[in-house]
Amino acid sequence: MSTQRKADWKTLSGIELPPSAMPDAGIELAEPGQPPYTRGIHDTMYRSRLWTMRQYAGFSSAEATNKRFKLLLDRGQMGLSVAFDLPTQLGMDADDELSFGEVGKVGVSISSVEDMKLLFNGIPLGDVSTSMTINAPAMVLLAMYIVAGEEQGVPLDELKGTIQNDILKEYIARGTYVFPPKESMRLITDIFDFCAREVPKWNTISISGYHIREAGSTAVQELAFTLANALAYVDAALATGQEIDSFAPRLSFFFNCHNDFFEEIAKFRAARTLWHDLMTERYQPKDPKSKMLRFHTQVAGVSLTAQQPLNNIARVTLQALASVLGGTQSLHTNSYDEALGLPTETSATVALRTQQIIAEESGVADTVDPMAGSWHVERLTKEIYERSRSIIDQIEAKGGALNAIEEGWQQHEIHLSAYAYLNEIEKGERRIVGINHGVMEENDKIPILKTDASLGDAQTSRLKVLRDSRDKNRVLNALKSVQTAAHTDENLFPHVLEAVRARATLGEIVGELKSVFGTYTAPSGF
Repeated sequence: MSTQRKADWKTLSGIELPPSAMPDAGIELAEPGQPPYTRGIHDTMYRSRLWTMRQYAGFSSAEATNKRFKLLLDRGQMGLSVAFDLPTQLGMDADDELSFGEVGKVGVSISSVEDMKLLFNGIPLGDVSTSMTINAPAMVLLAMYIVAGEEQGVPLDELKGTIQNDILKEYIARGTYVFPPKESMRLITDIFDFCAREVPKWNTISISGYHIREAGSTAVQELAFTLANALAYVDAALATGQEIDSFAPRLSFFFNCHNDFFEEIAKFRAARTLWHDLMTERYQPKDPKSKMLRFHTQVAGVSLTAQQPLNNIARVTLQALASVLGGTQSLHTNSYDEALGLPTETSATVALRTQQIIAEESGVADTVDPMAGSWHVERLTKEIYERSRSIIDQIEAKGGALNAIEEGWQQHEIHLSAYAYLNEIEKGERRIVGINHGVMEENDKIPILKTDASLGDAQTSRLKVLRDSRDKNRVLNALKSVQTAAHTDENLFPHVLEAVRARATLGEIVGELKSVFGTYTAPSGF
């Protein structure tokens, strides 16, 4: 027997890999579009409609991001995906003293509905699907989007898109939380209820494993923690008296796609099956759509290297291919320069063209679930399903995702996985090209996108003009209404919506909520 390159062969999640796969008599496959949806939620999948091609974009001012949106739409992008800067994510206005130096740096700065209108100037909101990566102040940003649509003449029931609105993963992995967990859950379930009645085409949450994976989890942990969070949202909505089929069909998911090609394909197939089974067993919904896991994928930002950045094009291509073979409904491909800075026009175009080549030239979209029946993929799908379900059982034994988060359990488990992965790289047990393998002297100068350093001043001036020109009594009354409603069990969304219409700012509305809800400091997880 020949000597093997490694002593141990495992996936990134630590699943043992035999030299070759063998058939498993315990695996049964339904047709695509049929429960438990292992092979996809639609019977014809990409033969009928390709996945939505999105490029996550947002930097500097609303005007600059609007220009990038129009460029991407002109080059064939199908939907918009908005990145907000850090002050916006934390519910702060651009002129807040804590916003200094961060305005427009990692996303677009949005402090009022006037900024939101500029962001979508010349883009008919009734014709596009928009995804917004916003969590703690999600209700306020969605209200701004709705008002921007209203003032374009677009009725609420014609607006299409997704708001991330997933606060539990912020406590676990990302950190842009504001309010305590209980109050945050109230904001989320209020959005479920309002949109079910008023904005029926809107996906009210994108339950996100992406950031959990970026923080260092394994694929198995990503799936388990994400679905455990989803169960917590379902339970919270049911506790308010909402019917399962009124909100569950609009739940959506957001997953990472990392470098382990077959494990990622299997993860997506296992995710659909596991969500179907959990929903069926726990809630018995009547609408089949309540049991269908629809998901967006973004390739792994954490896998991109600043060293030899053009190599990232190959990484992104492999990850995007795995996402499509796994049956994603929507896909964002990262740009090769993102380990260095925000994407340039050139790198963003290459990332979009990567999706278009996969869709139109590779042939992988021509057959539904072409990996079905692969002994290797089916074995991994089964193994990931079982391991993820076991972790969910552990979380449920702790009282559910929210209790486990407050205990710091998921955070601790991610820290352990991230540390183990880093050790593998540092010991050379796992090779990363450009980091510990294929290292070379680099002379290429990659152009880097620079943001406008004066943007904070410009945004401050714009806010002063807004505050001087608006109806101050109307604003004060609307803000008081938000605070009063926060003291009750009344749905907050209509009050926030009226405050946005009155031209109250993001920071002002969030400030009223803070005065009632307070803020939160999470356990470290160590």
